[in-house]
Amino acid sequence: MSRIAVLGAGICGLVAARNLGLSGHDVLALEAGPETGGVMGSEKHDGYLLEIGPNTLALRPDSAAISLLAEMDLLEEAVDANPKADKRFVLRGEKLISVPTSPSALLGSGLLSLGAKLRLLLEPFLPRGKDPDETLAAFVKRRLGKEVLDYAVDPFVSGVYASKPESMIARHAFPKLVEIEKERRSLILGGMALAKERKGKPKTRLLSFPKGLATLTQRLSQDLAGCIKTNAKVQKVRRATAGWEVEWMEDEESKTECFDTVLCTLPAHKIASIEWEKVNSQEDLNALAKATHYPVSVVYHGFRREDVEHPLDGFGFLVPSKENRSILGTLFSSTLFAGRAPEGHVLLTTFVGGERQPELAEKSDDDLHRLVIEELRPILVLNDSPSFQHIRRWPQAIPLPDHSLDDRLAAAQRIEQRNPELRFTGSHLAGVSLPDCIEGALKQSSTDG
Repeated sequence: MSRIAVLGAGICGLVAARNLGLSGHDVLALEAGPETGGVMGSEKHDGYLLEIGPNTLALRPDSAAISLLAEMDLLEEAVDANPKADKRFVLRGEKLISVPTSPSALLGSGLLSLGAKLRLLLEPFLPRGKDPDETLAAFVKRRLGKEVLDYAVDPFVSGVYASKPESMIARHAFPKLVEIEKERRSLILGGMALAKERKGKPKTRLLSFPKGLATLTQRLSQDLAGCIKTNAKVQKVRRATAGWEVEWMEDEESKTECFDTVLCTLPAHKIASIEWEKVNSQEDLNALAKATHYPVSVVYHGFRREDVEHPLDGFGFLVPSKENRSILGTLFSSTLFAGRAPEGHVLLTTFVGGERQPELAEKSDDDLHRLVIEELRPILVLNDSPSFQHIRRWPQAIPLPDHSLDDRLAAAQRIEQRNPELRFTGSHLAGVSLPDCIEGALKQSSTDG
């Protein structure tokens, strides 16, 4: 049995600590904040249930995440998203246009012009790309045309990463697309073949819980009772004669304990706040801490149902850069899952800032609320002021899979090779989706090193 320190008690830290504990190790998770869960959180305000971080958990039938939920008896508590959530909108001009989900629907859709639809006919005849570091924007434009980039991929990237496709490396941001081109050459024909292969098989489920996604991190924390210290900010990690010494502040008192292994699950921008002593490859630690982040403000508004004329019959809508708007998109949160708003009311969750307009995320609360309402009023036809409003700010929101990711992955590997029993994982390395975070945490906590 090894004694292992897990730095951070967000979703990655909690999953890793649980897995290590089940393997028979003595685990201590150190969390700087007063609560566990990291960016995952569900808060109740005036009858509204707000997700402060991720809003959904997408579970593939063969994913490690679904196995984890099954082991924890959480699958039976989970609730599937409203079937209406299959419908998603993109703003074009003054209209919300439903994103087509099949080739036949695309032909009749107003999302793309006739010229863009005809351009798609060329895609099966195009050669494979040769640049391994091709940006997502270049990849999509080359294969599918500029209008698909502008009105399909650009808004999707803003919704997932709050970023621009020009900043993303295609093989990191959407590896499955690059894999389809590599293996089948055509995205369209390859996609159709894969859809045929998946026919009749279980589909990806979009889940949450009646009390929000925080149910997952709360249950993990309960399972780890006695193995977590909150308000424990790590100050120093030092290589010892045997193993590692970790120093942290607890109740204004410095504490130091020895561990055989240290697993750091902290966000990239928190790594530099720790003094790493006698660690080989300080340059690699610096590289690891340099993930690109942009600020995002999440703006919540509650309305009486009769004051919103749009039927809100979908997941929400995204805004392409070409529309020159001040918001990235809005989720129809009370449509997505039941219990998100009081009876007779609806909840809208809007995202502002990101790489596109980072300065907007830093506006005052009053200015942010005013900006969002002015944007939403003509789009959703709002007939009155909101009856509820709230803001959650993320100064460093989402680590981007951009040109620096290869350097960070290589840096993490070198650190682990040169410093036995010092490991790293987190969304800045494993990926930003919850399933990616869970899989990365399980992988880094699955062996004795």
